[in-house]
Amino acid sequence: MQLNQIRSWAFCFAIGCLLMGWVKPTRGQGLDYPLAVVAGPENSIFVGDLNFHGIWKIQDGKAAVYFQGSKKFRTPLNAVRCLAIDSNGKLLAGDSATREVYRFDVPETPIPLTGGGIGIPTAIAVDSKGDLFVADLELHCIFHVPAGGGKATEFVKVPAPRGLAIDAEDRLWVVSHSKEPLVRFGKDKVKEVVVSEAIFQFAHQIVLNPSGDCYVTDGYAKSIWKIPSQGKPEPFFSGEPLKNPVGLAKQGDRLLIADPHQKMIYSIPMAGEKVLQPELK
Repeated sequence: MQLNQIRSWAFCFAIGCLLMGWVKPTRGQGLDYPLAVVAGPENSIFVGDLNFHGIWKIQDGKAAVYFQGSKKFRTPLNAVRCLAIDSNGKLLAGDSATREVYRFDVPETPIPLTGGGIGIPTAIAVDSKGDLFVADLELHCIFHVPAGGGKATEFVKVPAPRGLAIDAEDRLWVVSHSKEPLVRFGKDKVKEVVVSEAIFQFAHQIVLNPSGDCYVTDGYAKSIWKIPSQGKPEPFFSGEPLKNPVGLAKQGDRLLIADPHQKMIYSIPMAGEKVLQPELK
């Protein structure tokens, strides 16, 4: 066999292995369809990538594979849709392919927490006790999951819930596609309407700052909204380079934004000059 033929065969075999999932992508490959983002330890950023079937870790402007699942449906993290950090600093990931929420005690080892008790998890929030609240887009409710895992039980019903956040009083904030797009619940499950008008075109995720201000990504409007603790909702940032902002998280005094159409993670200060910066170099 000639040298060129050997090289050609080796190249085709390597590509085949990559497509079959036998070889995992390495550092240097870009994000494919980042839906979720969360701040990790030591200024790291975790990104849930739907088309990559896994999770990236961004450190110092470079993305590396944290976990890659199989392309086969109903395998762990085939369809990552949301991320969070639990009370012990462990990464949590919601996966619609297996109807499950996973915890990573170590990289490469997702631990299922509910036994497949969730439908389509779109957001995860953690309260002061470490208990989990999971938004389920399919079953139109918010589930409660014990801190260490266990059976998911219904907390409240909310039509088409998209994003969750927990405030300093342990109230659960929910952004949804309902007629009341932003509400919150105390432990008594009594609903308080925060935004009663359909101001969002297609809301996704929500973040709270220490002052009680709320931020919401709006994909169709290519915007981030701010709902002040005292005041009316107002656009916080709109337009280019955002095309479809979905994921949202807080890292220190700035917001992290996942835009799957731009295949990028951006950051923007919550105070001062509103300059959007890409997180990948």
